[in-house]
Amino acid sequence: MDRRAVGEILQDVSTVPREQIERAVQVAKKGGARTLEILEAAKAITEEEKQKTLARKWGLEYCNLGGVHISEEVFKQVPDWLLKEHKAIPISINDGVLTLGVTDPLNVRASDEIAAATGFTVKLVLVSEGQLMQIFQARFGAAEKVDQKAIEGVVDEAEGSIDIKFEQASVSQDASIDIKLSEEVPIVRLVNSVLIKGISDGASDIHVQPAKDRVRVRYRVDGVLKDAMTIPKAIAGPVTARFKIMAGLDIAEKRRPQDGRIDVSIDGKHYELRFSTLPAIHGEKIVMRIAEQSNTMIGLQKLGVSEGMMKILEEAIVRPYGMILVTGPTGSGKSTTLYSVLDRINTPEKNIVTVENPVERRMRRLTQVDISSDRSPLTFASALRSILRQDPNVIMVGEIRDHETALIAAEASLTGHLVFSTLHTNDAPGAITRLIDMEVEPFLISSSLILAIAQRLVRTLCEGCRQPYEVEADTLSKLGFKPAGDPKEKIQIYKAKPGGCSLCRGRGYKGRMGVFEMLQVTDAIRALTLKRASATEIRAVAREEGMVPMLQDALSKILQGRTTIEEALRVVDIETA
Repeated sequence: MDRRAVGEILQDVSTVPREQIERAVQVAKKGGARTLEILEAAKAITEEEKQKTLARKWGLEYCNLGGVHISEEVFKQVPDWLLKEHKAIPISINDGVLTLGVTDPLNVRASDEIAAATGFTVKLVLVSEGQLMQIFQARFGAAEKVDQKAIEGVVDEAEGSIDIKFEQASVSQDASIDIKLSEEVPIVRLVNSVLIKGISDGASDIHVQPAKDRVRVRYRVDGVLKDAMTIPKAIAGPVTARFKIMAGLDIAEKRRPQDGRIDVSIDGKHYELRFSTLPAIHGEKIVMRIAEQSNTMIGLQKLGVSEGMMKILEEAIVRPYGMILVTGPTGSGKSTTLYSVLDRINTPEKNIVTVENPVERRMRRLTQVDISSDRSPLTFASALRSILRQDPNVIMVGEIRDHETALIAAEASLTGHLVFSTLHTNDAPGAITRLIDMEVEPFLISSSLILAIAQRLVRTLCEGCRQPYEVEADTLSKLGFKPAGDPKEKIQIYKAKPGGCSLCRGRGYKGRMGVFEMLQVTDAIRALTLKRASATEIRAVAREEGMVPMLQDALSKILQGRTTIEEALRVVDIETA
């Protein structure tokens, strides 16, 4: 490692004048950018000179890929998805050492993950991103170079003082935008590639997060955030403006949070992105939640509902009236569960009306009311009153947040309507105490509530690479497992393979499923409700009557090899088990 400043090292590998380097250093200090990036953008140095400087700084070799032949056998040693993930090139293999070309000298994750996946010792060398992307284009197709080329194009425009302007009304919210990678405008190509990559990776959320010297794009896949790409700070403004235009928002307003929606079509599939901005110290942060708008619904079995709980749920949802609540924190899959239930009972004979903030999935035959707009005069409570005059059989309220909504929902369930809604509570018994906290009379709750469901989402092990291993029976005791015999008895369960496989793109997990508990409101539970009993008392009686706790449901999925101990402990609170 060379401890000199990059400006000093640069003088060894380039002919750029010292005065220009010093000016770039000053600009970097003021603007939070990097000296080498400023000089490269100004065409004072080449990318090769920049990478050679970084290589010396971090004690790595620089490899010119232009004169290197990489054999197909070497390429086959590393999964393609790992190369794409880390922008890495396998150059050669000698004596068990894989020489790996990367563009970022600090990308130690590439070394660790590729070593774990291949079994080779990995030696990192620095390469030019332009040369790497040429190889990627030849091997994987044009889509792989869109990010960098789009970024380069926008940087060129910014450095050339070209005004990047957008017409506020250029995107209509009445129809979805057809997203493609072949757009001519660089900023549009870049934004499209962020969306396409996120959707193709199976992300539920896309984060565009400005930092002091760069903008990070991160994807939440199977509930876990991961870095996806980095955008230069110099083009943060145009990127944010493009996203806001697509969402129909005011690009001049940067001091207040804004919410919107982007409807996009990719390869014939339609997606709705719930869009949100938040002013922060380094600029506006953008978060987009992705929902595919298709007619294909997730079946209740695919959600992870066990056979025993499925019977309880099926009996409840065919009742002519009553209230069914789904509880859990944000992001626990409550809406997906409700949509799956509505899809099950959605027949021509029923008038089903929903009130949501916002409508997350459009469904045929349903009347769906969206109250998310700032201009909408409706609230959950006022919309619910109007819905009751629309001759509904089934009503779904997106969320019960206050006394008025809770009261109207409970009363509606007593007048011949089946009502579904969600609450934010930790467990199923907590739904009763939460309604009491909202000042709904206990007699109304005991008469209207027929089922409370609590749920969380755990990542599902990839069946292509999950690894069996044995644990002693008492190791599972903290999950509620009670061994019938010797507590030291060995039990086979599964874990995620480090580095994963091509099916799960190296994650070891593929998809998510729910873990549940279902509280049936029996005569004993009604009696406790009327006494304003605590959630702990209600839980104890419910367990005596056969309620399967959420942790036990998670344990059964661990024993089936569908998820792991770590996942169960990550999402389920042991204290409420």
